[in-house]
Amino acid sequence: MKVPARERILETANLLFTARGYGNVGINEIISRSSTAKATFYDHFPSKNKLCSAWLASRHFKSESEWETTLQGSGRGEVRILAVFDQLKEFLQAGNYRGCPYTNTTGFLGEEESAAREQIVAHKLAQRDFFIALAGSVTTPARARKLGAALFLLYSGATMESQNARKIWPVEAARETAKALLKTYSRPG
Repeated sequence: MKVPARERILETANLLFTARGYGNVGINEIISRSSTAKATFYDHFPSKNKLCSAWLASRHFKSESEWETTLQGSGRGEVRILAVFDQLKEFLQAGNYRGCPYTNTTGFLGEEESAAREQIVAHKLAQRDFFIALAGSVTTPARARKLGAALFLLYSGATMESQNARKIWPVEAARETAKALLKTYSRPG
């Protein structure tokens, strides 16, 4: 059974955007590699920005599922928090240090591409909220907001710097800093 055109286009865009970046992939290549007629492509996605927005939304849906699994997971909160940094290490190494698709995409967007930019902002805020919720497993709600925001910034910064250096040491340093923060924030206060 042939995969529907919209799914083929999104899967092809995911492969190409992830491997080479949003700004380095053209619509004609996506059309060709997804074995889709140009008219069919434009029926589903009137512009590259609309495709980008749909692609980012599909990636966000996957991220939300992974976050929910982590939040519902068993084990101590500290262990689950540090495991997120371990997973980041694996993700970066497996992806040849391509980094965050949201951060990678934002630099290629013009002012007229607000739908994709809105997806990026929404994803990053949801990611921060995930870290706040995860921090809630080790401290009070007020302290969880501060700890979660700090963990989010450590995670984001480690992702970017690992991509820049094409090395894993930024994630390892972020994990050690997260460990120190956990000791500080898990105390009553």
